[in-house]
Amino acid sequence: MSKPAVGRENVVNLQERRLDRTVLRTYRTKADIDDIVPNDKQPRLGPKIDEELQRQIEANGGLFEPLLVEPHPDFPGRFRIIDGDRRWTNSRALVEQGKEDYRQVPIEVTDRTLSEEDRLRVWIYIHRQRKEWDAKEKEMVAYRLVDLMGRTSAANILGITVRELDKLVDIFELSEKFISLRDPSAAITWSRELMGVSKKLLTPSVVEAVVKKVNQKRITNSKDLRKLRSILPDPVARANFLAEVGDLDTAMLRLVPAEKKPKGGLPGDLDSIMESMKTLPWTALQSMKGDKDLLKKIDEAEALLRSLRNALS
Repeated sequence: MSKPAVGRENVVNLQERRLDRTVLRTYRTKADIDDIVPNDKQPRLGPKIDEELQRQIEANGGLFEPLLVEPHPDFPGRFRIIDGDRRWTNSRALVEQGKEDYRQVPIEVTDRTLSEEDRLRVWIYIHRQRKEWDAKEKEMVAYRLVDLMGRTSAANILGITVRELDKLVDIFELSEKFISLRDPSAAITWSRELMGVSKKLLTPSVVEAVVKKVNQKRITNSKDLRKLRSILPDPVARANFLAEVGDLDTAMLRLVPAEKKPKGGLPGDLDSIMESMKTLPWTALQSMKGDKDLLKKIDEAEALLRSLRNALS
């Protein structure tokens, strides 16, 4: 089995690639799938096998985008992945299915082994350019970085405050509790919606009730969680939602309509007139059409309102 040589002939045409604050000098070549090693501190969590990605690799006749790799610090002649773990995993899956055409994969190799911080910065910079970042990845990466490096270093790499980092971590940890969704990646959306509720209202018992009712499929639209902003401040509606038989719809029925405080004097009189006009049925308007006396009164009211505006301006 032939393997690419790693020597002077491979690095004469180094190119600079600027990624965030890190400038890489890289060259392109190909490598055997077994000479590439995944990064054990990969920021992305979760399963990486993806049959759709395998179909895309086959349709393209191989990887369209090379893996970004670095010289492995412990195994001479081998490479460690900086970015492209999913592409490597699914290319390897094809090889394990006996499809040897996918054994040689394109790689972009850095001229040095990166520091752990630089490696993470590069990976995050690359992934921030992709649509998956806002869809589901930033909370997951924040959680993983805290585990790898601690809160202060994680916040620094992501370019956010520790407080913002803690919020991302909280959202990710909450998302892990939504275990019965048809699309597991949608758990982040559910968690974001729930965390949008005021922390003063979002007690552990409320979170537990929401998670339970979502997992029981008694709440099926994440946007419906916004109703909690009205339900939770009302003690009766809140008690109904927290009850075993309660849900969002039954709790909404328990809400006491907010009473409008009557305004006194001229503002109150104007409010009453406008409210009366708004609630006038269209059938009544049709019957008044062409009424000369009514039209005259409207003209008088219009003139009076203009005079009032001029006097108050």
